[in-house]
Amino acid sequence: MKKYKYILFDLDGTITDSALGITNSVKYALQKLGAPIPPYETLCKFIGPPLLDGFSDFCGFDAEKAQEAVKLYREYYETTGLYENAVYDGIPEFLSALKEKGKTVILATSKPEKFARLILEHFNLIQYFDYAAGATIDETRNKKDAVIAYALKECNITDKSLAVMVGDRHHDIFGAKQNGIACVGVLYGFGNREELESAGADYIAENIDELYKILL
Repeated sequence: MKKYKYILFDLDGTITDSALGITNSVKYALQKLGAPIPPYETLCKFIGPPLLDGFSDFCGFDAEKAQEAVKLYREYYETTGLYENAVYDGIPEFLSALKEKGKTVILATSKPEKFARLILEHFNLIQYFDYAAGATIDETRNKKDAVIAYALKECNITDKSLAVMVGDRHHDIFGAKQNGIACVGVLYGFGNREELESAGADYIAENIDELYKILL
């Protein structure tokens, strides 16, 4: 099995279980707008895609209302929702093992970069990352393919055959494919095997132990 030098990670559903903070932030925004609260299963669909897409696709908002919903979401998220979060068991040890093996570890998330860095710092994970790439607050860089492209450029990665993206949703797989890098789908997050296989994941890991076998 090929050994990769550059390991890019998604955040939500891959490094941390962020369901509580994200769903609470969505509910807060919808309540402020007087909009109905969808079932929990629908709220969980906000984990992964850009927020604007989420409010448009899952709530039927037009562009202007979706922008307002994003502002309200962040009103809650940046003070409370950010910390309604938990690191998956075994992740710190896995990241440490990657660094010990000389891997370059990079975050590539559709979450705004400033929030992503705060989360890594809060959970004392920033020490394992060589770079943390995320979305821009103004949504000009919010799609996963754009974030991955940005991460590759900032880290001066020219040999894409040495890079691999690890994530739990089809957005991660599509983003990796669009940038010409390999991808690992993980099943302990918010996606499922059918979603990841349909997206074209090169590898699928059911748990952290399988990530060790693929990446170390």
